[in-house]
Amino acid sequence: MREHTITALWEEIPDGADDLDVVGGGFRIYLCPCGKQLPDRTAAELHAMETDQCTTCLGSGTEQVVPGYAQPCTSCGGNGRRRSQLQWQLAYAEAETVITVETVRALIAPLPGPFRLSQVADAVRDALGLPVGRLPVGPRVRDILRSLEAAGELVLVSAPDEMLRGPSVVLYRDPYWEHARD
Repeated sequence: MREHTITALWEEIPDGADDLDVVGGGFRIYLCPCGKQLPDRTAAELHAMETDQCTTCLGSGTEQVVPGYAQPCTSCGGNGRRRSQLQWQLAYAEAETVITVETVRALIAPLPGPFRLSQVADAVRDALGLPVGRLPVGPRVRDILRSLEAAGELVLVSAPDEMLRGPSVVLYRDPYWEHARD
């Protein structure tokens, strides 16, 4: 454990709490072994940045999404370091320029029935000739599919794999979409 790895401890979450606030860092107490006062998530992220820790997992390598559910940090690859997080962010920014909405739309257009995120990500990787691990293809494709869903072009047809906090905070591992019918 490093000197400035910040620990987030859960407070009591009221029954009517806003789920976005819970997932976004609320209802937690932030502690650093150095003793610096961290009154909220923003102060914890700032201290993590100052001490070269990932600002998502605060140096722990694990994201605590809701009480009772944690996952390896998606921003730093689970090592807790700021450099890894910045490399991932740069790779994602590059993926945004290489993997366009138009590319994904063209690849899913001929698909007749439901299609999985992983299928589309593989098709994008193949179509663009991207080697595995070069860019975060899956996360970029997921974000595009979600935006097409929000625009009414696609319909999510998967049931959640897990309900983390009732029906409002759910986890999909490899969701299915289909084209919206006119």
